[in-house]
Amino acid sequence: MARIASTRLSRLLTGWSSEGPGPLPRRLADALRELAARGDVAGGTVLPSQRELALVLGVSRSTVTAAYGLLEGGGWLESVRGSGSRLRGSGTADGYVTEGRLVSFDARSRTAASAGGADLSSGALPGLGAVGEAVAALTGGDVGALLGDDGYHPYGIPALREGIAAYYRAAGVPTEAGQILVTSGSQQAVWLVAQALVEPGDTVVVENPTYRGALEALRARGARLVPVGGDGPADGGQSADAAALRRLCAHVRPRLVYLQPTAHNPTGRSMDGATRREWQRALGERELFVVEDTACAELSLGDTADARDGADGADGRVGANGRDGADGTDAAAGVDEVAPVPLVAELPMGASVTVGTLSKLFWGGLRVGWVRSSPQVVARLAKIKTSVDLSCSVVDQLVAVRLLDRLPEARARRRAELRGRRDAAEALLRAGAPHWEWTRPAGGPALWVRVPGADTEALAQLARRQGVSVVPGSAFSPVDGFRDRLRLPYGHGTDALAAALPTLLECAERAVG
Repeated sequence: MARIASTRLSRLLTGWSSEGPGPLPRRLADALRELAARGDVAGGTVLPSQRELALVLGVSRSTVTAAYGLLEGGGWLESVRGSGSRLRGSGTADGYVTEGRLVSFDARSRTAASAGGADLSSGALPGLGAVGEAVAALTGGDVGALLGDDGYHPYGIPALREGIAAYYRAAGVPTEAGQILVTSGSQQAVWLVAQALVEPGDTVVVENPTYRGALEALRARGARLVPVGGDGPADGGQSADAAALRRLCAHVRPRLVYLQPTAHNPTGRSMDGATRREWQRALGERELFVVEDTACAELSLGDTADARDGADGADGRVGANGRDGADGTDAAAGVDEVAPVPLVAELPMGASVTVGTLSKLFWGGLRVGWVRSSPQVVARLAKIKTSVDLSCSVVDQLVAVRLLDRLPEARARRRAELRGRRDAAEALLRAGAPHWEWTRPAGGPALWVRVPGADTEALAQLARRQGVSVVPGSAFSPVDGFRDRLRLPYGHGTDALAAALPTLLECAERAVG
């Protein structure tokens, strides 16, 4: 029988303790029943033990015992001797459990935030004014030139495909328009790769931690996720370990490897030049297919950390050497004018995919991403995409064509904004939570923070009851690791973090790991 980990169930139960009438056990029972009725948890799934679920939810064991009793009395739960408690469901049971990743965008989180709480569950950035200007600059002629056909462009409109190809050529990476597929953001691109290139049961190597949207897409496809690397002081600030990949390949051949070498989500780290070359050698030697996700690469901040912050005896200063963490080049002149160079640029085109997007840099509401690969892989992905949405919005693509010309301006603005907000967030934590630990991110909109001694799954549940939404580290791990980590966004400034910090500190003391 399938079992659901307590950490995943915890993430699905967002908001349960503050919604609905009645005592806490009744609210928990109602939330579990709703998951079963919607099919979010497949019928027949074995729930965590009462003790385990109580620990991760930050409630007493008697609360979970009472909730399970209410479910069993209502016919929604069946106790199986020696196997635990099995949830009965009436929804669609497909064997896949989602993570509730988009809960920060729904009405419940907006309500919590407006009621005096704080939403730290999303790292998405506010839009740049350049988007509105690009929309306003569109003319009837721009659209009229395309009105002569049916409006369906499964691969993307020619002007945008060529513009994206030129984006790579400007970075010194030979690319033709036929190697580009336009997608509805980078999330759809990752989903298409999982659908087209992975079969159920295939081994897929991922970093640990990594982007949780990719974990969802790969799990939904039935992939066997194998992590490499880690996130401790011994890793030198890098992400995954190429040596670990070599050791793994001595026993199994992965179907593909999913990497984020630049402005990694959630850690914000970027591989230095030596680490990138080591990965290129390992991938080339084993002739492995690699998917490089560069969704956040345009949010590189142009510097790296060479010292850890927090309770390690340091004085709170974070060392930065003024060099770009992506490739070791100087972070001064010229970096804002050059697109990030993909790690896979040195690998065979037929054995690699690069995922990119404009949504992270310009605005999440602009759903324009892409895949760069061989024409054969692009055609395979396009066939699946066509069956889902026929093609992306032509108007969005016309806006994207204009925005490609404003990339240097957008990079410079985002870099200045995020550097200042990162520094402010670090200063806030140094003053308010001096025992917390993190490494200064080289890119992205968030800090990846270690909360010593705390179970952040329970911390997140406790905080939600006080109106603070935050994502625990295990959400980014293929093996539910990093239960002492939090991702704390600073992209919108530090107001929300400052408002939430007293609650997070209080909950950390209660959520002992």
